[in-house]
Amino acid sequence: MDSRVTPLALSPLALSPLALAVPRPSETGLRAYHRYTRTATYGVWSALPLFVLYEAMIVAVNSGTTAPVRVSADVWIKELLSTTGLRGGLLLVVIAVVAGVAAYVIDRNKSIPLRRRYFVSIVVESTMYAVVVALLVSNLVAALFAAAPSPEGGLWTQLALSIGAGLYEELVFRVVLVGGLALLFRPFFENPNAGYLLAAILGAGVFSLVHYLGPLGDPFALPSFTFRFLFGLALNVLFLWRGFGVAAWTHALYDVMVVTSLFG
Repeated sequence: MDSRVTPLALSPLALSPLALAVPRPSETGLRAYHRYTRTATYGVWSALPLFVLYEAMIVAVNSGTTAPVRVSADVWIKELLSTTGLRGGLLLVVIAVVAGVAAYVIDRNKSIPLRRRYFVSIVVESTMYAVVVALLVSNLVAALFAAAPSPEGGLWTQLALSIGAGLYEELVFRVVLVGGLALLFRPFFENPNAGYLLAAILGAGVFSLVHYLGPLGDPFALPSFTFRFLFGLALNVLFLWRGFGVAAWTHALYDVMVVTSLFG
């Protein structure tokens, strides 16, 4: 039996519907790096620093304040889990353990080496994608509308929220939403790429619209909606192509570049 796995045979829990099987022994170098880093194992482990940084920074930001802040996707996930009675530090431990167990179950039949250079390469690769997104998406929106969304709040707060957005928004909008849509559309298209494209477009629309819903939502504005749609579309493509880890780091690094005015 052929040991290769096609995209249509994968579970949404693989953290990227387009993830392929791990490399065959004959595959090395860049090809092996791309295949290994699209697995659930690398997705979870590469996102762990974002998880630790965000949770530590957000505690510091909210210390002594009467108006604590958090990333909305973070609140959604933790409110859902809190229905089981979990709270505080125990809840964080459970999230980390569940992610680790999920990665193990998904990749249990694969031999996946954990190589430090791969984790470094994920950050470097994501930095390049973040720069490309900044140059293309932000400048395109600025050219169309002579405006671009501006971050609000103190720098430390914005840095914490940037890292949290990269982690939790990617979990909700890429892994759950886009991954789920891709698998939902799979039976309706002979060419799987058509289903992935439709999932990416619809997911980007939902990602943008969610920012305007609820009592804390932003007032709707076409420039910000267009920016968020294009930004979400770029992240959806990255997720489907490169997996959760790269998408999460790209999102976080892009937001950090924005709040630090790296691109003016």
